[in-house]
Formats: sequence, C-alpha cells, structure tokens
Amino acid sequence: MNYRNDRYGNELSILGFGCMRFTHKGAAIDYDKAEREILHAIEQGVNYFDTAYVYPGSEELLGRVLESNGVRDKVKVATKLPQYLVHSAAAIDRFFDEELRRLRTDHIDYYLMHMVTDLAQWENLQRLGIEEWVAAKKEAGQIGQIGFSFHGSTDAFIAVLEAYDWDFCQIQYNYLDEHTQAGRRGLMAAAERGVPVVIMEPLRGGKLVDLMPEEGKRLIAASQRGWSAAEWAFRWLWDQPQVTVVLSGMNSLEMIDENCRVAGEVEAGRLTEEDFALLAQVCDAINARMRVGCTGCGYCMPCPQGVDIPALFRCYNHMYTEGKGSGRKEYWQTVSLRREKAFARQCVGCGKCERHCPQGIAIREQIHIADRELRPLPWRMAGDIARAFAVR
Repeated sequence: MNYRNDRYGNELSILGFGCMRFTHKGAAIDYDKAEREILHAIEQGVNYFDTAYVYPGSEELLGRVLESNGVRDKVKVATKLPQYLVHSAAAIDRFFDEELRRLRTDHIDYYLMHMVTDLAQWENLQRLGIEEWVAAKKEAGQIGQIGFSFHGSTDAFIAVLEAYDWDFCQIQYNYLDEHTQAGRRGLMAAAERGVPVVIMEPLRGGKLVDLMPEEGKRLIAASQRGWSAAEWAFRWLWDQPQVTVVLSGMNSLEMIDENCRVAGEVEAGRLTEEDFALLAQVCDAINARMRVGCTGCGYCMPCPQGVDIPALFRCYNHMYTEGKGSGRKEYWQTVSLRREKAFARQCVGCGKCERHCPQGIAIREQIHIADRELRPLPWRMAGDIARAFAVR
C-alpha cells in the first residue's frame, strides 16, 4: 500500500474505503460480509474509512466492526455533518453527538460538511457559529481535521475553498469528470493552498467499469497494458500527486485485493501520452452513449412517492450501453415486479429529488423520458400482468 500525507504529515492510504455501498441482506446491511471486507482491507493497509450520517446503517456498522475487533486506533474515520438538514446551532451538536454514538467513538478524525454545492451553504453555517464550534471540538479532541465534500461548479468550489482555512476537501473526480464539478482546476486550486484532496466517484457510479459501452470495453481490452477498466480509472487518479486519497465502495474481497494491489504499485507521473490518448477515446465512447449523468449515489432518495430514481436511470443508461432489451429486462427484474410500485408515473413534481442531486440532473423531466423508453406499451402491459401474479 502506498501512502500520501495529509496537511499535518499523517500518512493516509491512497486507497480509502467508501462505506456507502455495503452489500445488503434484505433491508439491512449484511454485517458478517461487511465485517470480513473491512478487516481484510485493514490487513491490506487501508487506513481511511469514509461514511456519512445519511448512509443508511453505515455509521452504526462501521462503529460496531471497529469496536468489536479492537481496531479503531488503526484507522482514520471520516464522516459528515448533513449541513442541508441544519437549521440551528443546536442541530449541529445533535447530529454530531448521534454520530459519535453510532460510531462508538469519542472522536472523528476527519469531519466534513456534507454535499456543499455553493458558498451560501457555508455562510449559513457560519451564521450559526460553525467556526467557533469546530474550534471548540478540535480543542476538546473530538474532531481531528475539518473539511467539506463538494458537488457544484468549479467557481463555487473555489469560493468555498477560499472562505475558510480547511484541512482537507472531498470532490467528485475521474477521467470522465476531469472538467466538470470541481474538476482539475479545483484540484489544482486546493493543491496550491496546501489542502489535501479526497476523491469520490472514481468509477463514476460504474460508468467507467460494468456500465461502460462495448466500444469502451473493446478499447481497454485491446491495450497492451493489460489493465482492467477499474485499474485504468484508479491509475489515472493516482498519477496526479495532488490526489491524496481515492475512495472505493469495495464490496467483495476480490475487489479489495485488486484495488490494494494497484495502490501498492502506482507512482505519480508514470502514465504516457498514449495512455491519455486511449482514455480520451474511451471518454468519447461513453459520452456518445450515455443518456443521464446519474452516478447512483442515492442522494435523491427516498422519493416521497416511492419512485426508484437511481434504478430507473441505471436501467435507462443500460439500454444505450448494453442494448435496449438488456436495459428493459433489468428494469423488469429489479423494479417492475416489486410488491410496492416504484414507477415514474407516481411522481407529483415536488422537486425534492432535484434539490439533493449532486449532478444537477433535471430529474422530474428525465424520469418520464426514461420511463417511456424503458416501458413502451407492450412492456408496460406485460409487466402489469406479470406483476399482478408475482405480488399476489
């Protein structure tokens, strides 16, 4: 495992464990499987674990695993204040104290303001006394370092970056998003200020691996490098010394082993012009096929009317990367046959999903376009009949 330093010289594994995508058994996280994966990652040298207040069951599971196995002191825990739910100074303490209880710890190593999209959100927290609150928590040893996770424009990112003396930040960044959201310009602005950068969505919600169109897969398979699609994405990120940690939502021992292997081999500045040219071709292949820029993060959920927005967009994009029949079949199997309906036609246009979407997708419009393509009349009629029998 390779390590890079945070702002104060602490070594962080360049591969971080993203705790949003644990495997579920029914409605709950599969604890035994997640425990094996977390402990295996620690054995392989991973020491940065990222969770959040709004990831269902994630903080509780991580805290229980770390405590019961006596490994809390071997890792750095990062979690997040749901700033979009904070409307009073008292709420800040309430959320933080609950997170300490969930994580079964007396301190958070890396604490982030979650999903900041513009400067106004940080200014709202400032009015509530967040700077004084952070200073007190640091003095008491309850917070190690303070940062923010960001989804928004490059200019907005730089404005937030310059508004406070941040210890670190977290951005969505990958070779498909090189010039969107914070982007390369934001990455370099953070580096110039000496602010370490943690990367989320390195695989763009699967669009740089399993959901990649066939042309992109063909280009990667033909390369003499012999790297998998995931390895290409990680190597592109770690080639940049300004990147401190790359988060991966690892949910199998095999995935952990592969990612740790790559994280132990890479060195910054080793990719060639031919490598960058190949990835540019892959980007062209992806952009030519993709219909909606959804990463599957789930921030739009739950929908008050029960629409499964991430599944709808995943299957819609699947139609254009893997074939229309394949995408429709996946939607049939994963959504159409559920006991509780989850279709776009249930949308009442409240807009709650759009207010929380990090990608700025016009969800209310796009879900109906996607629904029409995924469920043309014959598929809709057949699905209704099949569902009637399946959920009796």
